[in-house]
Amino acid sequence: MDIRIATRKSALALWQAEHVASLLEALPEVDSVALVPLSTRGDEILDKSLQKIGGKGLFIKELEVAMQAGEADIAVHSMKDVPAEMPEGFCLAAVLERANHADAFVGGNGHSFETLPQGARIGSSSLRRQAQLKLMRPDLTVEPLRGNVNTRLAKLDNGDFDAIILAAAGLERLGLQHYISQQFEPEQMLPAAAQGVIGIECLEARDELRALLARLSHEPTVRTTAAERAIAKTLEANCQSPVATYAVINDSVMTVTALVALPDGSDSIRDSVEGPVEDAEQLGIRLAENLLAQGAAELLAAVSAADD
Repeated sequence: MDIRIATRKSALALWQAEHVASLLEALPEVDSVALVPLSTRGDEILDKSLQKIGGKGLFIKELEVAMQAGEADIAVHSMKDVPAEMPEGFCLAAVLERANHADAFVGGNGHSFETLPQGARIGSSSLRRQAQLKLMRPDLTVEPLRGNVNTRLAKLDNGDFDAIILAAAGLERLGLQHYISQQFEPEQMLPAAAQGVIGIECLEARDELRALLARLSHEPTVRTTAAERAIAKTLEANCQSPVATYAVINDSVMTVTALVALPDGSDSIRDSVEGPVEDAEQLGIRLAENLLAQGAAELLAAVSAADD
């Protein structure tokens, strides 16, 4: 079987696609693997927030078009960029083992989060990160930061910010872990749903390909990803909503924690549930329903209204 991988052109996206290519090349049924690098609207429009231009789904639309047109067979994604509702005709065929889930604090001038001066400028376009930063340090100023990893690091080096927040997994995959000043614990900052997870998407009708890709899946990560994505889906949240979720498995028990907050940190709801690991998706739904009962819909509506 010959497999063509649709991927974004950023260094991190190419690393992820090449990683998947190496796993596929190890399978005896695979004859060749080729990368099909594409530019997406999410990569091209850097002067507007993702909320304003349509959310993180803009990073994957062109890749799906390529699969529909027969120009690519699969697409490789950071799962935190994949909307909770898959478009009709597409499926997640594989979920790889989760890498580091954490958000990383990258400080300029040797700063740690605690030693940042009053009113320090933090770079992050994520409302989820902004809300949790504000919950810990209401004095901080959080300003938009778009672009690929190297672009963001350059802005920090240029003195545009006192610190920036990035996904630890992305920095580690690019060999840039030396930039990490500290990693936030889940008690401080919950990650985005499936942060650190690589997913493989293909057309639902490609049965033989789906069966092949399923062999790359990591079952515990499939479970935690299902629970975390079920929360976003039930809350009707998008990838940019200030919603944070994290599921962990201990023996046969899964604990799922989630948070919904206002971006300015003035209000937040946090809750957890636990249960059998095989009930992963139901646990996510139950937790989301608990959050809704505590007013999560009103918080998310307030965020949407402020954005309009």
